[in-house]
Amino acid sequence: MFSRQHRKARFLFGLSDVAIVTLAFEAAYRLRLALPLERSFALSGPVKALLLGCALVAWVSLGYSLEVYERLDSARRSTILRVTTRQCVVGAVAIVLAEYLLRLDLSRSFLALFVTATWLLLLLFRWNSGRLVGWIRREFGGPHHVLIVGTGSTASAIARRLESSAVHGIRISGFLAPDEHEAPAPDLGPYVVRPLAALPDLLRRHVVDEIIFAVPSPRLDGLEEIFLLCDEEGVRTRVAVDFFPHVNSEVYLDRLDSLPLLTFSATPHDEIRLFIKRVTDVAAASLALLVLAPFLGLIALLIKATSAGPVIFRQERCGLNGRRFAFYKFRSMVADAERMKDSLEHMNVRSGPVFKIPNDPRLTSLGRFLRKYSIDELPQLWNVLKGDMSIVGPRPAVASEVEKYARWQRRRLRMRPGLTCLWALHGRDSVDFETWMKMDMEYIDTWSLGLDWKIILRTIPQVILGKGAN
Repeated sequence: MFSRQHRKARFLFGLSDVAIVTLAFEAAYRLRLALPLERSFALSGPVKALLLGCALVAWVSLGYSLEVYERLDSARRSTILRVTTRQCVVGAVAIVLAEYLLRLDLSRSFLALFVTATWLLLLLFRWNSGRLVGWIRREFGGPHHVLIVGTGSTASAIARRLESSAVHGIRISGFLAPDEHEAPAPDLGPYVVRPLAALPDLLRRHVVDEIIFAVPSPRLDGLEEIFLLCDEEGVRTRVAVDFFPHVNSEVYLDRLDSLPLLTFSATPHDEIRLFIKRVTDVAAASLALLVLAPFLGLIALLIKATSAGPVIFRQERCGLNGRRFAFYKFRSMVADAERMKDSLEHMNVRSGPVFKIPNDPRLTSLGRFLRKYSIDELPQLWNVLKGDMSIVGPRPAVASEVEKYARWQRRRLRMRPGLTCLWALHGRDSVDFETWMKMDMEYIDTWSLGLDWKIILRTIPQVILGKGAN
């Protein structure tokens, strides 16, 4: 499926969730009013609207962040059951949390009816969504006819991908050979191969919705008249750009005013999802600093009382795209720990540019406890609030370490650094440098809002139990 069609499908599934959650909410509300229970139940208009709004935001946000909408139209029933159940369970927790924060007194039976009705209606709709989509296409749409210019391996690969999208109405009308003397790839299938010169006649006599150009880059210059013909006819055209050696990059077209720019991005670039990530960071950091303020004050007093030196350790680190910022931690070492580093270099057990030694003699007695349970990292919530860091992301490195990075390792600087990441789930300080870097690359390449939440939820027990910290 083309990415735009995929985005449309996600939007439609989100819209269907709005309708289903609203229907389930109203049905559960009316059923609860009709039940002859001891405790009377009713919601005022504003409270009812507020609660429904919270439910809609929760379910749709979870649908996107947990990637529920990514494959609903083609997933197995077991997969739909699993992701729908997860969405409803977390949604129920969100509603209970909203009830607590808004100080509402809701009927437990109403909440149970609402969540159960939502789960059942979502399953019923999603299990039959494939049939529904097919019916809509048959009744209100038609097949989408695609011509492919090129007869090489790239053209063949595109044809196979289009064939897998036949359920979405895509039909291959054939291939056009830019060079009549070139032997076509042997696996072009049952499709007709015509000379490129036949295109004007094909556009006049047949339905052609779009044309995909899958030719080597040197030949694009010779196709200027063909592109002009397609433009004058109003036919949508696409160009396969697999001849660019960008292994990790996502390719998309952007514009600078009216100037089209072919853009390659090897890091996440979806401004909306990144904005949601930033809003979540600010909300979480603000709430955590507010709730933990007394605890942070107690830790500061203990540090001051047990060892000489400042309470907060400040260090220059490299942030997003190499920006330098002041990095904050509770001081867990003696005051002159940085000056002692050279004399302890022989005890370093880490490969690569990172400095780490077991049972570091520079740690104070309180510092060992703070390190074990990552309490020393809590001041970085202020870094998150300022925008230097995120809750989840590659750990910020000092400049001297970055200077020793291999070229491929520098890509980790293209994501805002964070408090935790994938490496925290695999032993934290026990992970070797090479594996650590590869995990950061994996995080960048597979990033999603759902992945962030998964990392956060799995990091919490690691920190509470003090696993893997040195």
